[in-house]
Amino acid sequence: MSQGISQIVFPVKDLERATTLYGELLETEPYADTPYYVGFRVGEQEIGLDPRGHSQGLAGPIAYRTVDDIRTSLQGLLDAGAQTQQDVRDVGGGKLAATVRDADGNVLGLVQEP
Repeated sequence: MSQGISQIVFPVKDLERATTLYGELLETEPYADTPYYVGFRVGEQEIGLDPRGHSQGLAGPIAYRTVDDIRTSLQGLLDAGAQTQQDVRDVGGGKLAATVRDADGNVLGLVQEP
């Protein structure tokens, strides 16, 4: 499991334009380039682009922390006062993700690798 935030996903309206801009910013090509997600890896950090983010009510990026047990970690956040935004779901290849909102409405994410 990584320390700190392992992934940041930005909601974007124009995926093609955002892919070009973030490729230039990060000085790398995406490792994943699909109609529903574009991902860049820079060292241990992943930067993602989500064209559905705005339609899901997101106004800004989501920071994800990689955890060993997503359900236990999610319950810990809920016990600490967070509210479920998106329950645990498989986002492809067995990778699990979930999001919560903190008391100020900020969205935080958890991810568990297969």
